[in-house]
Amino acid sequence: MYKVAVIGDSASVSGFAALGLSVFRETEPEKVKKLISKLAASEFAVIYITEPAAALVSDTINKYRNSKLPSIVLIPSIEGNTGDGMRALHEAVEKAVGSDILN
Repeated sequence: MYKVAVIGDSASVSGFAALGLSVFRETEPEKVKKLISKLAASEFAVIYITEPAAALVSDTINKYRNSKLPSIVLIPSIEGNTGDGMRALHEAVEKAVGSDILN
């Protein structure tokens, strides 16, 4: 059975544990890179990562952009939304459908 992970600062991701998701309180770039690789090699189908943490490891996230699994989804942090997650969603929809139907 596939699992779901959440990566980011403690304040932003702690609440996801109550939903039964695997929570990883990590913001150091090298540790986040290793964690993503480890989770991708395991049974994690979805990895949610806060936008600030994702900005630190965009090269690692891009490695998985065209992979079936895991799906890496950017989410806002407790400090707010940078818009990176929505931009990534628009790009994915446009690539899949041929046009940005979300606008």
